[in-house]
Amino acid sequence: MTTTAIPQKQYAVQLVGPSQLKLNPDKDVPRPGPHQVLAKIEAVGLCFSDLKLLKQFSEHARKKEVVKGLSEQILNGIPSYVPADKPTVPGHEVVLRIVAVGDNVKHHKVGERCIVQADYRNLRTSGSNAAFGYNFEGGLQEYVLMDERVVVDEDGERFLIPVKDDIGASQVALVEPWACVEDSYVTRERQSILAAGRLLVVADAGHAIEGLRESFSPDGPPASITIVCVEDVQLKAIQDLGLPVEEAIDPVALPDEGFDDIVYFGASKPTLDVLNDKLAAHAIINVVKGGKRIGEPVAVGVGRVHYGPTRWIGTDSTRADDAYRNIPPDGDIRDGDSVLVVGAGGPMGQMHVIRNVCAGRKGVSVTGSDLDAARLAALEAKARPMAAANNVSLRMVNSKEEKLDQAFSYYALMAPVGQLVADAIRDGAEGMIINIFAGIPAPVKHDLDLDTYFAKRAFMFGTSGSTIRDMKIVLEKVESGQLNTNASVDAIAGMSGATDGIAAVENRTMAGKIIVYPQLHDVPLIPLSELGEHFPTVAAKLDDGQWTPAAEAELLRVAKA
Repeated sequence: MTTTAIPQKQYAVQLVGPSQLKLNPDKDVPRPGPHQVLAKIEAVGLCFSDLKLLKQFSEHARKKEVVKGLSEQILNGIPSYVPADKPTVPGHEVVLRIVAVGDNVKHHKVGERCIVQADYRNLRTSGSNAAFGYNFEGGLQEYVLMDERVVVDEDGERFLIPVKDDIGASQVALVEPWACVEDSYVTRERQSILAAGRLLVVADAGHAIEGLRESFSPDGPPASITIVCVEDVQLKAIQDLGLPVEEAIDPVALPDEGFDDIVYFGASKPTLDVLNDKLAAHAIINVVKGGKRIGEPVAVGVGRVHYGPTRWIGTDSTRADDAYRNIPPDGDIRDGDSVLVVGAGGPMGQMHVIRNVCAGRKGVSVTGSDLDAARLAALEAKARPMAAANNVSLRMVNSKEEKLDQAFSYYALMAPVGQLVADAIRDGAEGMIINIFAGIPAPVKHDLDLDTYFAKRAFMFGTSGSTIRDMKIVLEKVESGQLNTNASVDAIAGMSGATDGIAAVENRTMAGKIIVYPQLHDVPLIPLSELGEHFPTVAAKLDDGQWTPAAEAELLRVAKA
């Protein structure tokens, strides 16, 4: 079913190999099969994550074949399914309108305007999950084909989220990256040993095993316990819990990524080096030092804190439950927090600053640091009025020229550098939260002073991507006027400027987001500051230099392909 004329050909940006982007003005526009939806792309935001796909191509975990969730027969019948070495279309920050549906489509209808939750978490690859703009074609084209068996999960929830018609395309296209930011604040943190999970307990000589039962989840105890210990009294303490127990001689021989929780009663760096690799996805390691010191830095898997996501907690006391009480319920800033956003001048850093300025917390101060004075100035121009309206203290620091002189209680790290985590632990306030937002590669470890980390009752965490729930939270903020996502727009382009836009993201030459309008074939990459040279009537509709729905409408009117 369709209500509009659909062309045979379209403009598209295709990735055909590692670092091989091309603009194809003659790509076929597919017709939907029985279970498929064809949508017209209104706008696409360019993302730093696109560069990971650009560089890795078929090696990217989300470009791999789907191994679970749909049969190979169904997948092979979807023309936009392009795993492995097949050319793909990047772009996952989109707003689109459905223009045709197949006869068996049940959950979508022609005319609906939607944003896309790009992570198809119901479809697994060997190392991650399927994703829009990766192993399924994305939005840097005029039309995209999607299959309802992909974009509706097993519970009937849609990955295509309806949006209102009266909101600008750029505003809703940017819900997706803002949702990734939001996810890092609303993430729910586990504060006890996982019910029905796999628990490993390691105890050094002279350490009493205390506070384990009190650390169990209200939902129930773990399913089993593996114990590595040297004293009979330690083994008896575990056996008295009344759970299945397996004794092991050496943690080295235990399976890597084999445990949901590890509680280590001890303070040995060599043991911690071994236990680091035993953490499963979403696992917590609790180091109960019993008054002793590790005495030297430990190589901690900071990449897995972001991508795992694994968690490290600990206590100087003898009781395991003391450490769990230090885990915050979520990743949000708190009343009275002094927040430092490191790398604040980039697109995602700007979002973190603006989000925290507008979070509605009392007594908050926000500091943005960056190495680029121009990017900091652009951010301050956007954020200063918001900070004043929300009674938030705002400061910008060029870290090349000025030393930070404050112990912050919340760190948001935008650069994938392990040393930034170490610096936060050294310099931060007691009770600090460290948000490892930038994607430090999963295998990366970095030496951290865990003695200081535990003594300060610090908590580091990380998140990757977003969920449908996160996107709905941000969408509600946009629709209610609480959040203006256009504040992060720095440049616009049509299809002829899209590859230059991706290069600008790679070279970090733009402070904010770049919005591509696929229906505009010949518009080059244009920073908003230069818009008047190209489209004076569009520039006249900016709001103090910021992108607006009125400017967008005028651009689409005067620059129509």
